[in-house]
Amino acid sequence: MESWIADNLDTARALAETGLCDHCLGRMFGKFGSGMTNEYRGQMIRDALKETGAEAPAEDFCPLCEGIFEMLPRFAEAAAEKINEVDSENFLIGSRIEPEIVEREKELVAQYNLENAETIKGELNREIGKLALPMIHRPVEFKNPQVVALVDTRFADVTLDISPVFIAGRYTKYSREIPQTIWPCRICHGKGCDHCNGKGKMYETSVQEIIGDIALEMAGGQEHFFHGMGREDIDACMLGDGRPFVLEISQPKHRDIDLDELERRANMNDMAGYNSLHFVQREAVERYKAAASDKIYHVHIIAEGKVNKEELVKVALSFKDVNIDQRTPRRVEHRRADLVRKRKIHWCKAEWISDDSFDLELETDSGTYVKEFVSGDEGRSVPSFSERLGIQCKVETLDVLAIKFEEQ
Repeated sequence: MESWIADNLDTARALAETGLCDHCLGRMFGKFGSGMTNEYRGQMIRDALKETGAEAPAEDFCPLCEGIFEMLPRFAEAAAEKINEVDSENFLIGSRIEPEIVEREKELVAQYNLENAETIKGELNREIGKLALPMIHRPVEFKNPQVVALVDTRFADVTLDISPVFIAGRYTKYSREIPQTIWPCRICHGKGCDHCNGKGKMYETSVQEIIGDIALEMAGGQEHFFHGMGREDIDACMLGDGRPFVLEISQPKHRDIDLDELERRANMNDMAGYNSLHFVQREAVERYKAAASDKIYHVHIIAEGKVNKEELVKVALSFKDVNIDQRTPRRVEHRRADLVRKRKIHWCKAEWISDDSFDLELETDSGTYVKEFVSGDEGRSVPSFSERLGIQCKVETLDVLAIKFEEQ
């Protein structure tokens, strides 16, 4: 007789007399012994009890699990069938169990003070996985599984939780009439109404949708999400190498997307472009969103008075490593906290166009409100270009030329 059985003989006898099946009896001592299943552990306990003259056979219907372990082959087959419908490098199996069974087990563990018991969920997950493995032909992954098959043991039904695919790249935006991401209708919030012509959104398309809809189709996914490293205004263009972004595809059936083909198809439009597509891990989303990258802008400006060419150049050059205070602009104060943010203008150069218009090229800290830096926003942005020039100015068009960010 094993020492751990001898040490727990009275408890084992009491549990066996309740009619537990071998799986459930063995699981109550699941942390004792090694290299054996709970079913075998239960058989060992029952054999040891026979040696002492205590006959305690298992009932035909286990009062704890209700015979759930007899369904293991069916659960494994259903899980394997579902998992084999999707592409993945690995898998994991989980389970959903009748709450009454879980509660009965907790009461039993508490009643007999079973500190070395394993949970029924743990045993089911492991045993289903062992039976399913030969039918799936890919390894089990406990830490970061690409697909989790959740077996509902009440109905032998299986649902899949597939980890998203993340695709990073850069986008350029040539249109001043589309947003970066889907912009739900402010009236119906995406449901569809007269205001949005039943579309549920304010704009026909977006940088997100142009590439996201194609990627969704290629991946056989459920939904796409767009994580940009900041965003430009709708009426601004994003030029140069583009703005870094991560596209997330949820519940993808196919993970090995041809990124060259995705890029080719996504670029078949005249509103936005995409380049440098590559797969990344989930961690990239937070890294991109948290990045504080300096930006270079080109802005075309209209002045309300006559602009002196020499004075214009002088004022532009005066903004060399200049700190500015920017209170939340009036145009966004309805959706942003009313704060004063400190930003820096790293350099600025001007090109005189006419008596009442000129261009600026400038590099700023991440998060600088360039339109307000130019106009002053009624004193909310200090110092401003208008203030130093002595003429009220307004940005007519704005282009982002570069975002200084290096991939890790």
